[in-house]
Amino acid sequence: MRITPLDIQQKQFPMKFRGFEVDEVYSFLELVREEMEELLRENASLKEQLSRCDSQLQEYNNMSITLRETLMTTQQIVEDYKTNSRKEADLIIREAESKADDLIKHAQTKAVKIHEDIVELKGIRRHFKEEVKRLLESHMKMIEFDKEREEAE
Repeated sequence: MRITPLDIQQKQFPMKFRGFEVDEVYSFLELVREEMEELLRENASLKEQLSRCDSQLQEYNNMSITLRETLMTTQQIVEDYKTNSRKEADLIIREAESKADDLIKHAQTKAVKIHEDIVELKGIRRHFKEEVKRLLESHMKMIEFDKEREEAE
């Protein structure tokens, strides 16, 4: 049986020759005591549960703060990584463009040198052809001279 404050207020003890029935008063007081003990235990249990919930809530709040800080740090790291990657990519591009310019200049220089060599070789060939032609003409003249000499003999 659950005792309510109203039960306590409305409880009436039968009167006897010397006052209240002592056994009923003690019995009722025992019920009140048991109910109070149960309420105190329940209250203590609820306080302990509340304390655990508060501790858990504080732990979750701490975790939330840690996660938020971790997320912000991670975002900053990602942004730094992106910035560094862009800088590195720009540097690589500049280096590649510089190397390409150097290769183009080298190729152009080489092309000019090759063209000069071709012109020089054409001159040498022309000179060689002229020398061969002169040599052949000279030999032809010698052959004709020998032929004329043989005919004259």
